[in-house]
Amino acid sequence: MKRQIIGVVALLMGLAGTGALGAAPAPRTPIKVLIVDGFSNHDWKQTTLLVKNILENTGMFAVTVSTATGMADDTAWDPGFDQYAVVIQNTNNIQNPALRWPRKIELELEDYVRRGGGLYILHSANNAFPNWEEYNKMIGLGWRSRETGYALQLDSGDHVIRIPPGEGEGTNHGDRFDAVIKILTRHPINQGYPDQWKTASMELYRYARGPAENLTILSAATDSVTGKRWPVEWVVRYGKGNVYVSSMGHLWKGDTYPVSYRCIGFRTTLIRATEWLATGRVTYPVPGDFPTKGHTSLVALPRAAVMERAAGMAGAVGPAAHATLPNTVSKTLSKTNSSR
Repeated sequence: MKRQIIGVVALLMGLAGTGALGAAPAPRTPIKVLIVDGFSNHDWKQTTLLVKNILENTGMFAVTVSTATGMADDTAWDPGFDQYAVVIQNTNNIQNPALRWPRKIELELEDYVRRGGGLYILHSANNAFPNWEEYNKMIGLGWRSRETGYALQLDSGDHVIRIPPGEGEGTNHGDRFDAVIKILTRHPINQGYPDQWKTASMELYRYARGPAENLTILSAATDSVTGKRWPVEWVVRYGKGNVYVSSMGHLWKGDTYPVSYRCIGFRTTLIRATEWLATGRVTYPVPGDFPTKGHTSLVALPRAAVMERAAGMAGAVGPAAHATLPNTVSKTLSKTNSSR
């Protein structure tokens, strides 16, 4: 893991001077963002590193990281939500329910959002905390059992089908694939996007379940196996605050700067959603190389970084040896690899 993180840092340093990570529309006081991490079945350390880098390289954000211990009786951990305009939730206890936030911190997050704070639920963070009632309300839909809450499906006419508890399946997903995202609701986050665009190597959650209250679906995609259509992004109003939830942003153990995080569509959405959660508006522009319905669009790796990465993988063992090595440095690709 340490070797992977060092490799990612080297890649990001190589990208820092290329302009590929975007630039702020105009100088201003940076938006203060907090990433909460510490435990997950995904690679939470690399996820935090990449998200922090993507946001800070715009010049629009100042990002702090607070790492939870996962001990419910931890009295020392104090993330201080009120100091930030947005909290990005990057913890997940799906494989170890004993990992928890202290109850005091749970109540502080509820109060923070209820009073107007912005909360970004990053990919597998919606797998977390099924027994935290207010968390379920904040996220609207999550990775839950068949008996828990409603699932939302889209029919061919973009109408929402509410599947009640006990019907259908528990939350699941198939292999990663290049998914065509269809905009269902125009919103400041997706204003200026094409009606449909392709994101690289995404996990589409089927039968995400929850209270599904005060929820607006922003986009959906069609499952590559069943042909059924499921939400990809949604926003929830919780008190005076807003919550943004997305199944984009998958980063599994053994991946190294995967195409899902090099996808210009995902990166742009991450930036714009974070800005909207903080300010209620979006100024970050849609780049000219934003993906289309027929093509993904990726941030290029500098050739030196690609060669260094290839050399490092030659001696890798375990999952790192199977990480995807890009075979191009062009920004627009018609096809990407998917493995999970």
